Amino acid sequence: MDKSKILVVDDEKHIRMLYQEELEDEGYAVATSDGEEPILDLLEREAPQVVILDIRLGPDKSGLDLLQLIRGRKPHVPVILSTAYDSFQHDLKSIAADYYVVKSVDLSELKGKVRQALGLKAA
Repeated sequence: MDKSKILVVDDEKHIRMLYQEELEDEGYAVATSDGEEPILDLLEREAPQVVILDIRLGPDKSGLDLLQLIRGRKPHVPVILSTAYDSFQHDLKSIAADYYVVKSVDLSELKGKVRQALGLKAA
């Protein structure tokens, strides 16, 4: 069975490393990006089954804008928005996301959303 590939886009290196380690432990293939590379190039190269996208990617870059680009080019790829700020849940742009998680050291919610996005049963 092929490993499902997950793309993690977050400007914080420790978050990318944490997510990568935890998700690889679950058996997924994980690609990471700090959000600097154009998202559409990344999607073409990595061909992920799920994208985990931080909402705040630095002072002048928003994951919500990247979400719109992903929806325009790859509407079938599930996107999980990940943020430290739950107020974004009410931002109209965020409704284009399939799932929404607030960052936490406990990644069980995130892992559950990944399983849901992949159509897998809960472990």
